[in-house]
Amino acid sequence: MESSLPDLEAILLVGGQGTRLRPLTLGTPKPLLPTAGVPFLAHQLARARSFGVRRIVFATSYKAAMFEPAFGDGAAFGLSLEYITEETPLGTGGAIRNAAEALTSGPSDPVLILNGDILSGHDIGHQVRMHLARQASVTLHLTEVDDPTRFGCVPTDESGRVTAFLEKTPQPVTNRINAGCYVFTRSVIDTIPEGEVVSVERQTFPGLIESGELVLGYADRTYWLDVGTPAAFVQGSRDLVLGRLHSPALPGPTGEYLALPGARVSPEAKVLGGTTVGARAVVEAGASVAGSVLSDDCVVEAGASVTDSVVGKGARVCVGTVVRDAVIGDGAIVGPGNELQNGVRIWPGIELPERAMRYSSDV
Repeated sequence: MESSLPDLEAILLVGGQGTRLRPLTLGTPKPLLPTAGVPFLAHQLARARSFGVRRIVFATSYKAAMFEPAFGDGAAFGLSLEYITEETPLGTGGAIRNAAEALTSGPSDPVLILNGDILSGHDIGHQVRMHLARQASVTLHLTEVDDPTRFGCVPTDESGRVTAFLEKTPQPVTNRINAGCYVFTRSVIDTIPEGEVVSVERQTFPGLIESGELVLGYADRTYWLDVGTPAAFVQGSRDLVLGRLHSPALPGPTGEYLALPGARVSPEAKVLGGTTVGARAVVEAGASVAGSVLSDDCVVEAGASVTDSVVGKGARVCVGTVVRDAVIGDGAIVGPGNELQNGVRIWPGIELPERAMRYSSDV
């Protein structure tokens, strides 16, 4: 592949608690949530491998012990994986510095930094080659968004040099934002103070710019999504199943839905919009499911409707219930005739009686 780079090393930041995704993240770290049929990170690992990355160091903190059992030594991905745990969270910069202890790269080598909650279709190989050609200290992937007020925006000059790092503001000077994928020259990582809480966005990058180092922006408009909220998590899974973002890790063909082994979808059910039907999950006759994530062993009963939602492992959506833009925790039972919508979250193991929650006034 023209984009591949021999023996590139990467650090993958997966320390966050995923609080905005609760209750999905109560038992599982966000990067391991099943997304289009595989743990979320499987898509990132497979994409990194396709661009020539050979070795990845995981920077873990929250539920650190769950990552190694999920991915092992990386052989299944054609990668070599290492796991470094922070005893106390050190921020993005501290995490990168801490994980760098496990790198084998030389001082002038490029090191790729990936964030464990981003889905991106950009050309990593192109970003690294631009970094090398310009001999930059850091090269940041920038993406253009319609509403930059929710993000820190990153202005650049005509040569691509980043001129400032601006925190969220109601009047952004550019619609280009930090997309969370960086290429560092190894020696620059070594200048981050060791064992301290450091933010690359608030301290490292502004400090480099101030001292005249070359911080470059690699801007593009390919697919990009931060999967930090339930709605975005569902969208990411849906887009992967529909093929809006290519992933070598997708465990089946793209299409209206992806059914995992043992899933049972009645021929009289309607399942579409990039839905994932988990292993051994059941969708009964007359049920309709659109653009949703149905986890392993869950059941959607006859006549129930599930749209843009997550149904947890072993959960049950009973007859005639309407679920829209909602999260149903593992093992929860939503009794017949309920209406769940507008971002409502049902915690794991909860049992809702018949017609306990309604939005419409009909009987």
